[in-house]
Amino acid sequence: MKGKTEWIIPDGFMSDTKSETYVSHEAVCVLNLNEQPARVELEIYFEDREPLLGFSAICEGKRCNHIRLDKIKNADGNEIPHEVPYAIYVKSDIPVVVQHSRMDVTQPNMTLMTTIAY
Repeated sequence: MKGKTEWIIPDGFMSDTKSETYVSHEAVCVLNLNEQPARVELEIYFEDREPLLGFSAICEGKRCNHIRLDKIKNADGNEIPHEVPYAIYVKSDIPVVVQHSRMDVTQPNMTLMTTIAY
């Protein structure tokens, strides 16, 4: 099987900025090369507060899932806050590949940043 079951994304930050066409956001992109679905859990860590737990998603077998962090809610209905630095711990019940991307439209020339998680 390709991938790993644990991934770390230490640099999270979602701006509140919106343009006419785009919204600043981040995504955890999951690629599942296995036949069976992957159950993915996200834990969100902060500099100055307790972690937010209970975020989950499914990535079907032989599929990808771009988990938009500005849209996901945890089991208690909490959202990931904007304008606050955070880190993400991603766990999967089977090996997957994880990539992190950020769409930043705070400037007129928007920026897309992406990196493979560790």
